[in-house]
Amino acid sequence: DDLGYEGLAVCGQGAQLYHAGEHRLLTSVTLDRQLARAAVARWRPWRFRMNNDLWGSPVVRDGLLYVTSFEVHALDVASGRRQFKTREVAWSMAVTGGRVLASDGPSLYALDAAGGADRWRISLDGWIYALRADRGTVVTATRGGGVQAWESANGEQLWELSGAQTDFETQDTAPVVHGGVVYLWGEGLLYALEARTGAELWRHPVGDTSVTGGVPVRVAPSDDGVVHVSAGSRVLALDAATGAERWRFDAPAAILCPPTYESPRSRAAGIYFADYLGTVYALDVTTGDDRWRIATEARAGTDPVLVADGLVHLGSGTAMYTLDAVSGTPRWRFAAGDSIVGSPVVSGGRLHFGSEDHCLYTLDAVSGRLSWKLETGGAITGTPATADGMVFACSKDHCVYALDAARGTRQSQS
Repeated sequence: DDLGYEGLAVCGQGAQLYHAGEHRLLTSVTLDRQLARAAVARWRPWRFRMNNDLWGSPVVRDGLLYVTSFEVHALDVASGRRQFKTREVAWSMAVTGGRVLASDGPSLYALDAAGGADRWRISLDGWIYALRADRGTVVTATRGGGVQAWESANGEQLWELSGAQTDFETQDTAPVVHGGVVYLWGEGLLYALEARTGAELWRHPVGDTSVTGGVPVRVAPSDDGVVHVSAGSRVLALDAATGAERWRFDAPAAILCPPTYESPRSRAAGIYFADYLGTVYALDVTTGDDRWRIATEARAGTDPVLVADGLVHLGSGTAMYTLDAVSGTPRWRFAAGDSIVGSPVVSGGRLHFGSEDHCLYTLDAVSGRLSWKLETGGAITGTPATADGMVFACSKDHCVYALDAARGTRQSQS
């Protein structure tokens, strides 16, 4: 391996690993992951260089890291060796139920998540711009307002709907699937459909683009029987069973991100969001009353704010802000060299985020003190992922990075 970044192992296509002290070949691209873990006595940070651009956020499942770089690539989190990649381009991807679900645009396909074997493949009449998966159901959204549902086990079509949302056709604003219900927006109405049958459960008026100010409707279902919706400069709380409105809140500026819900059982109970001017709001979870609001920087991002351990974290402009969730008191502000990318992620008391300044940052989540940063050769893409003391990020320099969450590129002690 080519070593750099203080011991960062660089992996590539066809990389091989030999048993320590022997010449017996243990692995190639198809290395058994258990043998790889046994062969490596001490985990090292690594990077894997792709031939093409990376986009989206990495996904960690069962010891594998899935990323999209034209194809879906599955990398072993322990060694960085590639286990498999898809043959086709993947513009959309989800990993669930032991399957990788992906679309190259006109077709939808499923692979075994562990080994990459084909499970099924279907062709559509339209172009898939987003897909979602939940409880054995795959929901696709196609250009021109089409929404389809499929059985994830075999690709059988469950139902299809035309004339749904056509004003915004992006990954962020596609239909949402949660708890066996599909939520989609069209003709000024928010619809809740039964995911397996497509039967309408309820509809609620949220306004068309003339009412929402040209801003897409964002939906955030919860497990507590409430669906929170941002529509233009308004936030609504709807009963998940009936669609009845519980409360509404009008902000002075448009809201680009979905609301973040913290259960009444949490010390930080509330609804949190930011408008495009950078004002952060905390609403009472039961009444929708304004608890506090704090101004930050103008915020063009569509990612939700993060609430963790009693703190509210969000990237606004070129800085990361952290506020007390109960009082709104600012705790700290950390300035990056360029715009913040994606959402931050908190794990083990550390906050990780990326920036267009090419750096991945790790801060102490409470104090905001910089623990370490990694400078890459391009802007970070999407939101980092964490697992088992590791943090993973993708960069526009064509590389995937796996780092020790506490030490960065310094070697992890075992």
